[in-house]
Amino acid sequence: MNAIVYILCCLLIVAGGDTVSSTSEDISEEVAALSNVTIFGEQKLSDQVRMILDHYKQEDPVGLPGAPVSDPMPIPDMKHSFTYATMHFKSAHVHGLSRFRIQHIKSDLAALKVSVGLRIEKLEVLGNYTMSSWFSRSSGPFNVTLSDVYIEGLAKMEVERGGQLQAQNIDMDIAFRDIAMNFENLGFLGNLFQGIINSVGTFLFDSIKPFILREVNTNIRGDVNKHIRALPQRFPNSISPFDMALAEGRRYVREMGYDPHLFPDYNYTVGIFRIDLTNSWASGISSFYRVGNVTVTMEDNVLYLGVHVGTQRLEGKTLWELNVGGLLSRAGSSSFTVEYIHTEIEISQPLDTRKRPVLRDLDIKVGNIQVRMDGAGTLDYVIEFVVNVLPNLLRYQIVNAIEGPLKTRLQDIMDSIDVEEVLEEKLPQLDKLKL
Repeated sequence: MNAIVYILCCLLIVAGGDTVSSTSEDISEEVAALSNVTIFGEQKLSDQVRMILDHYKQEDPVGLPGAPVSDPMPIPDMKHSFTYATMHFKSAHVHGLSRFRIQHIKSDLAALKVSVGLRIEKLEVLGNYTMSSWFSRSSGPFNVTLSDVYIEGLAKMEVERGGQLQAQNIDMDIAFRDIAMNFENLGFLGNLFQGIINSVGTFLFDSIKPFILREVNTNIRGDVNKHIRALPQRFPNSISPFDMALAEGRRYVREMGYDPHLFPDYNYTVGIFRIDLTNSWASGISSFYRVGNVTVTMEDNVLYLGVHVGTQRLEGKTLWELNVGGLLSRAGSSSFTVEYIHTEIEISQPLDTRKRPVLRDLDIKVGNIQVRMDGAGTLDYVIEFVVNVLPNLLRYQIVNAIEGPLKTRLQDIMDSIDVEEVLEEKLPQLDKLKL
């Protein structure tokens, strides 16, 4: 379960920046207080994460504390010539870029790709204009309002030659549903050049769109890379960092003595029959690898983790002894192989960390099972036939029967986890990173 907590921390760290701006009226005082910490001293990463976690405890979290987005964002002066007039736009700013709602975040950790969808109810371009024609001139403030703005972005991480993970260019686009304009002091020119005025809004949007995308791209990419540079890990560019982490996990399992895995002795009695299993072991547990995508997705303020891993061939052996009423006993050994075990799991964790994680899905697939018996005499062949045929014929029913109780048990474990408490234990480790 710590994996969910770490992923949540990492996502929040990447989202957080050094400059904190007020993005929600409900937390303005808290953000302002932490902004002072940022301006007059170095703000701890743990404080940034706590601030974002508090932000997502709201009913409708707007914006993201620490997001590296200027609001208002100044835009360069512009000039546009029409058939009968020329318009100059000066001292213009875009307001509302920080008041976004995250529609979704979809990531593929293996491919190191992340797509983000943001929605903003209203963007305003405020500034001053001057409109000149061959017989008249007018000037004053203007307001262009874009409604229901949607921003889509796709980012990709790559491993540089030196082994440092870096965010590359972020492909982004902006679209809107409606546009409204207000130019003050137009007077007579307003009626005369109404067609010109109606096209100004689209011109302004098309002009400032590349500037906004370039600024946001630069700020976000720079902020992400700054945090990544604080990580001491280096990666080969021939294997994805996630697959490298799995390779380290395999090595860890072997070094800790979990592969081969020794099982405790087991005995089972029914009536006059008693069977004892001793010296049981299985190898191949450390052969796990990524089967499909590993995804982290965020929708409706809920984080979803999807993992699909599998093992290669598993082998094992056990010593057995069968006792019948204390009068007859027979001992021998049994070896088995399992072609593979695949496990696909999806877990959700609300960003309101007062809530518990939920096991949404668990799917287990087991490959062909083979058993070899030794010690039962002529019964070896009979037992082998029964054991080899029945599990393979019924393994889907067996796995389905196992999945239900296993899901219940895993959910019970998740229900016992206090995510906030675990985060508080882990957050101080983030402060050791040197930015």
